[in-house]
Amino acid sequence: MTPELRDRLSPFRGKAIARGIPGEDVERWLGLARPCATLGQGGDGDVVGRFGGPLALPGGVAEPVHPFVGSIDLAALPDGVTDLPLPSDGQLLLFAVPEDDGDGANMGSVVYVPAGAAVEERDRYGWALADVEEYRELFGRFPQGPMRVTADVSLPYHCAVDLPEASWSEPLPGHPRAEELVEVWGDVEGEIVHRGPLRLGGYASEEAVYTDPLAGAVSCARQQAEAGRWDGPVSDDVSDWVLLADWSPGLEGREGATVHWAIQRADLVARRFERVFTTVYWNP
Repeated sequence: MTPELRDRLSPFRGKAIARGIPGEDVERWLGLARPCATLGQGGDGDVVGRFGGPLALPGGVAEPVHPFVGSIDLAALPDGVTDLPLPSDGQLLLFAVPEDDGDGANMGSVVYVPAGAAVEERDRYGWALADVEEYRELFGRFPQGPMRVTADVSLPYHCAVDLPEASWSEPLPGHPRAEELVEVWGDVEGEIVHRGPLRLGGYASEEAVYTDPLAGAVSCARQQAEAGRWDGPVSDDVSDWVLLADWSPGLEGREGATVHWAIQRADLVARRFERVFTTVYWNP
């Protein structure tokens, strides 16, 4: 975390202390802050990728199951813009359908294309259900155009964690004032961070956050693996996972939908992007 990003959190610190939250609790919460990249089509940030556009994949990569969201040029990202152990170059291609099927299924994927890899253009409508008019029209509303980056900072949007093998939640460990701190973040976030549909790294957010959406992704991945519908191994310890990206597209007909791409940290380090598990929050 750079001093500049920490300085940007001053409004949060001031408002939390003004609410009577002890300084030690505020500082402990600030210790959770993470750098992240906001990616959108507005602003004057550097172009680091593209929403939509032609789809090019290496010859040995199968046709994607889900629609193409966009590509990120990892070499173009500013140094330290996230704390994720990402490759230093190459392209990260994101795929998803912003819909919750209610069964905890994997609703997207990620393909990493190493720098210099031979690629071939694919049919952008080669994914499953592309011949269904509703989904084809939905894909037609996906954003198209240059993707610009802004360095941002992220604090937790949630105040509780789901316990493995349990149906209840508890406050984030070590933070008895978590609910109040999350409320303060909600009050000042708009003064601190930039708005954009796609976020790389940081903390997961969605329209209705109390528990960690990343924990929900871990739970779904474990259930799918146990049912034989997704390859393991899957750790049920949320600390073994990271949020790769969030996408809140704001599409007509999918208002309030948020896509979460999650991956086990060990898989990210090893560049096993086929191990990304994607969940979607949508309350139609």
